[in-house]
Amino acid sequence: MMAASSDQSQYRFANLRAQAEVLDGEDGLRHLRDEFLIPTKEDIKRVTLEKQQDGNTAAPADEATACTYLCGNSLGLQPKRTATRISQYLQTWATQGVQGHFKPLTDSPLPTWLDADARAAKLMAPIVGADESDVAVMQTLTANLHLLMSTFYRPDPKGRHKIILETKAFPSDHFVVESQIRHHGLSPETSMVTVKSPYSEGTGMVSTYDIQSIISKHASDTALILLPGIQYYTGQLFDIPTITAFAHKHDILVIWDLAHAVGNVPLSLRDWDVDAAAWCTYKYLNGGPGCIGGLFINSRDSSVTTAVTDEEPERGYRKRLSGWWGNDKATRFRMETRFHPVKGAAGFQLSNPSILDITSLSASLEVFELAGGVSALREKSKKLTAFLEQCISVLPEDVKKLFRVITPLDPDQRGAQLSLLLGDNLLDAVTKELERHGVIVDERRPDVIRVAPAPLYNSFYDCVNFTEAFESALRIASKPA
Repeated sequence: MMAASSDQSQYRFANLRAQAEVLDGEDGLRHLRDEFLIPTKEDIKRVTLEKQQDGNTAAPADEATACTYLCGNSLGLQPKRTATRISQYLQTWATQGVQGHFKPLTDSPLPTWLDADARAAKLMAPIVGADESDVAVMQTLTANLHLLMSTFYRPDPKGRHKIILETKAFPSDHFVVESQIRHHGLSPETSMVTVKSPYSEGTGMVSTYDIQSIISKHASDTALILLPGIQYYTGQLFDIPTITAFAHKHDILVIWDLAHAVGNVPLSLRDWDVDAAAWCTYKYLNGGPGCIGGLFINSRDSSVTTAVTDEEPERGYRKRLSGWWGNDKATRFRMETRFHPVKGAAGFQLSNPSILDITSLSASLEVFELAGGVSALREKSKKLTAFLEQCISVLPEDVKKLFRVITPLDPDQRGAQLSLLLGDNLLDAVTKELERHGVIVDERRPDVIRVAPAPLYNSFYDCVNFTEAFESALRIASKPA
């Protein structure tokens, strides 16, 4: 019986590998994988920065192969060109010093440091579906959410004061909302409303209907809504244009946290009339750990209608926390103390940005240009995630009883992710076994692993590698102690 089961398993995976080989061969974006540094199995097991030379033993050939990295929803892999661009930045600093702010170098592809944020915004704009003037590359995600709140959340304790967010929102979103409410002398118990679906207990899934119902119920005293474009835990893609339009009918502003959506799914923030949004750049955008973030501001809220004057320096633009890098470039270096912002989202900037961060991010955004934009990547992403779903669907029934998919089955309602809810007390053993097989995924305690095939560098073959290792890991983890 064991031999028969082993034969069936070999047949299943041989068939899946054959399908993967065909799909990878048909993939018009497969060349982009070569743009990235993919750790080897030996790399991810090493406990030293550098490979230790041992003249007596040689690593098995399999250890020199690329690992199966399915964790782009937590941290994207490093583009090969990142080191080149950072080296060019460091060389500029070394040879030009302060002149690097203003002096273009004819043999360098990098902008001057004064214009680095503008170039990054230009590269970012098509990824979020906006004009360059709508986007600022600045700060980090949570800082940008606070900055947006400082502009858009102006509660009236006797009128509109509530903020609506999702029950299972990422913790920092909760922290932002609660601290902003307290900052205004209010209480989260009375000024914070959470959306929870009554129809999908245990999954965290939230329908558009659920959100609309909460908005309708609290419309008269809600000042603001904060929602994720893609829910980090389940991978659910929210209907951004429908929810935004519904909120606007009730005169409510919406801020979108696009941490898991940017670079993952096509966005049309300008066409959808989104009020404001913020995102990080180290997941699908591959900017590097903790890299600089970005934000979008609707042009109606970032316009500047007057020129700076001595008499009324704060007239003609929406109030915001201000800093000198948001000041009009024409007057920024006069070192005057009157703030008058540059038009557009750039007028919400505070300090001059980290050029090291922007250089790293822009290197990855160059790869997005090579890909032809997010729409092309989205088509591959749908196929990748669907194939991953197919792979795990053919696992034996005794294995499938040990987990369930909590991500929407509809490809149009999810990003590049399947979240797998494991049986009780299996998580640690499963992730340990996956790593032993050279497979990297993300874990969310107490019992979820998130598997994210990123279309820029993941292959269909990666999906088969994961599934084979996953079956083995589940069998080992579920054995009686």
